[in-house]
Amino acid sequence: MEKKKITNIEVKRKNRNDVFRYICKNAMASNPDISYALKMSLPTATQITKELIEEGLVEEKGALESTGGRRAKALAVSENAGKAVGLDITKNHISLVLTDLTGEILKYARIFLPYMAGDEYYQEVNDKLETFLSESGYGGQPILGIGISFPGIIDLDRELVADSHILGVKSLPFVSVSRFFRYPCHFLNDANAGAYAEGIQSESMERFFYLSLSNTVGGAVYSSNRLEQGKNFRCGEVGHMTIVPDGESCYCGKQGCMDAYCCAKCLSDGKLEDFFERLQKGEQEAVRLWDRYTTYLAIAVNNIHMVLDCDIVLGGYVGSYMGEHIQDIRDKVSERNTFAEGSSFVKSCRHKTGAAALGASLKIIELFMEQV
Repeated sequence: MEKKKITNIEVKRKNRNDVFRYICKNAMASNPDISYALKMSLPTATQITKELIEEGLVEEKGALESTGGRRAKALAVSENAGKAVGLDITKNHISLVLTDLTGEILKYARIFLPYMAGDEYYQEVNDKLETFLSESGYGGQPILGIGISFPGIIDLDRELVADSHILGVKSLPFVSVSRFFRYPCHFLNDANAGAYAEGIQSESMERFFYLSLSNTVGGAVYSSNRLEQGKNFRCGEVGHMTIVPDGESCYCGKQGCMDAYCCAKCLSDGKLEDFFERLQKGEQEAVRLWDRYTTYLAIAVNNIHMVLDCDIVLGGYVGSYMGEHIQDIRDKVSERNTFAEGSSFVKSCRHKTGAAALGASLKIIELFMEQV
């Protein structure tokens, strides 16, 4: 098979993209830094950054400290290059996050707003978003788009929310939602969005499974800087994996689903923070609930690991609050694990607040990056 030849235009485009990503990742850089890190000539790096400055994507920020000789100009992403918004829709709340091109969170808000199918709901979400942007102080700068996270099956081919049991939604076209916003919209599954937040900013290129333990249970496989979607965009839907045959009823109508045993509501109908405070104090009922919860969670985690043989990142509400109590899960997983590998593959999520909203905004940034 003949190997495809890479054209000069493609090389230039890749170099330009690499330079811009490097500046975004490092917050501040110089042409010599870029040249050395990306293994390209200094004239090439200088020409690319000159073009990026002319286009308003990069700006000079004084000079870096001298390491001997002339001080190099400090380059950073322009504050006017654009911002991204993440919107996470759940049964009872929406979460909003505003990020810059470096992925830094500029503002975050979680707002009580019970989901209701219909135009009035999305109009109110848009009103909340516009207020959020206005209060952020970044309202006059370009918004590149909105990443919208939904709990359910997101069919990217047919461009619709195929099925969301928890919201009571079926075959909802993206346009039925996006028409209420004045910015381009991109849709993601909530667990995929959380996984994206964990993966896209990680230094590690390793594959992992993200287990979202919120009011519903979901999951996602992240590998080689991308999400694995599956044939029907259902990859990672472990919340409806049976862990107890003919067990407790799940909101999906089946019995014995992981969601019925491992969602956040199994621990508390109120604030999870309060539950973990009681657990920390050793309150009997909290200890009993946690023991039951971690027993079923360990079964699921071990099964996932047996199939995928990769790290398991515990996220969502429970993953964010469990802290040192993750060791209880690791111990139970280790007892079930057939192989003598310990349980270090069970990890806590890095993003504790608004992970789905953050991941949705980072997806907007990545889509923009790909076009630079």
